Amino acid sequence: MGPLEGIRIVEFAGIGAGPFAAMLLADMGAEVVRIDRKAAPAPRNTDVTLRGRRTVLLDLKLPASRDTALKLIEKSDGLIEAFRPGVMERLGLGPDTCLARNPRLVYGRMTGFGQTGPLAPAAGHDLNYLALAGALDAIGTQERPVPPLNLIGDFGGGALYLAFGIVCALLEARGSGQGQVVDAAMSDGAISLMSVFYGLRDTGFMSGGRGGNLLDGGAHFYNTYETADGKWVAVAAIEPQFYERLLKCAGLAGPAPGAHMDRATWTRARAELAAIFKSKPRAAWDAIFAGADACYTPVLSMHDAPAHPHNLARRAFVERDGITQPAPAPRFSRTPGMVQSLPDDTGAQLADWGLSPGEIAALTSDL
Repeated sequence: MGPLEGIRIVEFAGIGAGPFAAMLLADMGAEVVRIDRKAAPAPRNTDVTLRGRRTVLLDLKLPASRDTALKLIEKSDGLIEAFRPGVMERLGLGPDTCLARNPRLVYGRMTGFGQTGPLAPAAGHDLNYLALAGALDAIGTQERPVPPLNLIGDFGGGALYLAFGIVCALLEARGSGQGQVVDAAMSDGAISLMSVFYGLRDTGFMSGGRGGNLLDGGAHFYNTYETADGKWVAVAAIEPQFYERLLKCAGLAGPAPGAHMDRATWTRARAELAAIFKSKPRAAWDAIFAGADACYTPVLSMHDAPAHPHNLARRAFVERDGITQPAPAPRFSRTPGMVQSLPDDTGAQLADWGLSPGEIAALTSDL
């Protein structure tokens, strides 16, 4: 099932962005085998990003285990590794070695700062990559930058760009017959995700300082508000017609068309809307805004989001092994993705990849 059915990927176990990229490919039908260290604990049902692939336990410091990994790489279309630069080379599994064994291989490398540059060997996390990209300085209040969830660096700028890069290189290899290395740096991806905002900076659109612009909490019509019961709502009524409906539902008189873009009015209007939303519980506001098409939504917790009627209708969440988790995305009309099964028989996995019983017995003798 899925648009990537028939594609085989070898993933070297890591954390964060690497496993998420492998999950995305597996959700789309790729067959992914994950190579983990021999002493690694068994994946738990709650390890959602590990879904959809099978695990082979190898001690890559042993020659026989390295040969096992290379045998699997020979049979694969792509590879994912998320170690610091140089680690795979020291293990004898760098791009030169692997591409010599499989010239069509797409060798995907996920790092924080990339394979080259002064910071390439440096340690870091999502917050550091956002800071270097100019993204963190734009997120938060006027008093200080605020660490967001690690969606922008690890998963958006990292895993999504790695998965995209691998699929691009797989398409190119179909014509050229040649593989290549995909250097996916989370700092690069975070910078790329900021493309629109760098353009807005150069037009003067983002000139209000952090927390003082249209999309960062400065505008009263693009903001969040607390309700009487301590819950929150989000309004994003940017266009005049949506802003007019927002004011109507809130019981306010509207300014002249387009006047809501006057930054001089934002602080006062934000306080006014805050007082109004605080006057009723969220359920009451949900009822008032129902069908109004005013760019209004409740701010749902992760506990409540799976039960929202829209998410239920879209089947945006699935249950696997008793764990409610996000469904594969995006959607395909003819070859839909799905959460793959998780068999754990190492011998059977190696047989699926074209190795004979004798080869399996020899290759797994040191496991």
